[in-house]
Amino acid sequence: MLFEVIRLALQAIRRNILRSFLTVLGIVIGVAAVIAMITIGNGTTAQVTADLARLGSNLLSVNRGQFGPGRASSDAKAFNARDIDAIRTQLSGIKAVAPVAQKSATVIYGSESRIVSITGTDNDYLVAQDWTLTSGREFLEGEVRGGRAACIVGTTVQKELFGQADPVGRSIRVGNVSCEVIGLLETKGQTGFGADQDDIVLMPLRTFQRRLAGNTDISRITVSAKDGVDTAKVQADLERMLRERRNIAPNEEDDFTVRDMKQIAEAQTGTTSMLTGLLGAVAAVSLVVGGIGIMNIMLVSVTERTREIGIRLAIGALERQVLSQFLVEAVVLSLFGGVVGIVLGLGLAWFATNAMGVPFSVDVTIVLVAFAFSALVGIIFGYFPARRAARLDPIEALRHE
Repeated sequence: MLFEVIRLALQAIRRNILRSFLTVLGIVIGVAAVIAMITIGNGTTAQVTADLARLGSNLLSVNRGQFGPGRASSDAKAFNARDIDAIRTQLSGIKAVAPVAQKSATVIYGSESRIVSITGTDNDYLVAQDWTLTSGREFLEGEVRGGRAACIVGTTVQKELFGQADPVGRSIRVGNVSCEVIGLLETKGQTGFGADQDDIVLMPLRTFQRRLAGNTDISRITVSAKDGVDTAKVQADLERMLRERRNIAPNEEDDFTVRDMKQIAEAQTGTTSMLTGLLGAVAAVSLVVGGIGIMNIMLVSVTERTREIGIRLAIGALERQVLSQFLVEAVVLSLFGGVVGIVLGLGLAWFATNAMGVPFSVDVTIVLVAFAFSALVGIIFGYFPARRAARLDPIEALRHE
């Protein structure tokens, strides 16, 4: 019985193939849009999460000044080496504390030159940032304490100055300082904010301060908490210690900012997830529009086939059989549109994610939901025309021209 109903439905669809195609087009576009938007959104969220993870694990960034309109960080007092020592010795749950002082300078090797962000720091910077070396070594204790001109370069600097050659052991000029390259950092790529993390030169902090900056200021402190330690507690301890060291009264605002990168990551991923859901919801509207298109076409089909319906009812067909025929016809159209929409949506998402350079992250649940929703659309919007066909008066239907 069911097979016969499906056969009749397919015959009716084939009789008006162009109209059937235009009918399912709305479902195809709706399903494809939902799957493509959500897949691209999931890929973007995964990329943002990966980018933020590359900044380091359990990471807190301590900056001087407050962020916001009218709040110049340059007006706030810089950090110093005593602050670094106090954090290392007095706070628990700390894995690494890295001082950071930065300045842009021209880096020259042979006939090649490039303006690069120079970072004065120590080996704790590599620990805090989860950064390893692909060749060479870290700073020696004597280099950190004595201020020897040694440097570690990122892969962007290597490619621009040395091509594919290993820079370790060669000398470059950083500003007016001749510096021996002792290490090459692994590639990290861009951050979620678009900055190239590999376009960097690391120098011992004292070398940087004496020979490039001309002062002992530390603009930022990077703190990494041990695994399993609550970064919120470390953040609170840091804020309390720095308030005491900087003599900030209880009623005064902090002249520094401690930012938890985990919170920033959660905010970023939360935002992209919300946008993904919003785009998916907007795309789902086209499914409803496609359902209305199916209802309209099925109503036209009922009108065109009124005489055929009357003959079937007159020779003994039951109302439920006529209802089933038209309902199955609507569902078949919707399911066909759903299948084509899934293939089209995945294809569009694959091309888009490759063009954007983000992961192709397919959510199987969304694919199944989109397919089920397309079937539901066929049932809901096909029921009214099918019900109208089943309730036709056979005598009036036979009179219909």
